[in-house]
Amino acid sequence: MRPPDSLPPMSTPLRVLCLPGSLRAASLNLALARAAVEVAPEDAEVTLHTLADVPLYDGDVEASGLPAGVTALRDAVAGSDALLICAPEYNSSIPGVLKNAIDWLSRPPRPTPLDGLPVALAGASPGGFGTIRSQTHLRQVLQFTGTLTLAKPELYVSRASGLFTHGRLTDEATRDRLRELLEALARWTRTVRTTEP
Repeated sequence: MRPPDSLPPMSTPLRVLCLPGSLRAASLNLALARAAVEVAPEDAEVTLHTLADVPLYDGDVEASGLPAGVTALRDAVAGSDALLICAPEYNSSIPGVLKNAIDWLSRPPRPTPLDGLPVALAGASPGGFGTIRSQTHLRQVLQFTGTLTLAKPELYVSRASGLFTHGRLTDEATRDRLRELLEALARWTRTVRTTEP
């Protein structure tokens, strides 16, 4: 678990790392992640880290030394106070690129960068379910990795194509919901990290 004294003081924003679970330049979830940077509350600073440089997990590669993209990802997660994942839904489940990143992040030595890390989930989809099935599977995976996944509020952005203009989230109601999610993540992060034994 992460030591409580690693948190910045209340007057300093929490460091929230946002991982978009898609590599597409025009991804709705990359745009949702960019929106999280824009709507971050005063007590949270959101930075974006893409997964483009993370290769497929291979134990032989791991044994010979971590690839630079994996080291950069692990360092970014380890240096954050909380994590926001914005991911699409592929075949009713988690995108492969995101599952692959989690596999790399969960590898020894322990504690891993995911151990004890508060995490919030969001997802945008042009369909009507708004990534609910993907997020359900993702919660199951993250439970095994020792992360502390925020239960509420949930953010499933359905019929999302009409909510973005030129790659920017322009729907004010969705921007408000995203801000509320980040506010809840910040409150919960300070709560769970200051009550750990």
